[in-house]
Amino acid sequence: MTGFEQAVVGVLQSLRPGEVVTYGEVAAEAGYPGRARAVGNILAGSDGDLPFWRVVTATGRLVPGHEEEHARRLRAEGVTVVDGRVPAGAGPGEEQGPGSVLPG
Repeated sequence: MTGFEQAVVGVLQSLRPGEVVTYGEVAAEAGYPGRARAVGNILAGSDGDLPFWRVVTATGRLVPGHEEEHARRLRAEGVTVVDGRVPAGAGPGEEQGPGSVLPG
């Protein structure tokens, strides 16, 4: 596993139930800003070992082709999903929507 992959996995494993972040936020928190697509590739190859459902696009969109499963898992953690997206402020408590969970 590369240093990038290790850093991304560390960020993903630190996410708590109800936290929603973007691919770009994961990349930045891992120390690799601008590598959002690479984060998506790691999640796509993880066979469900990582909490993919807690990661959405910058606009809150769920994983294409897996929206039902993604939405089901998010809702089980208290996150609101509307029309295949997580609207800003949709998570429980202070963990709300993409862009509001990981510190900058």
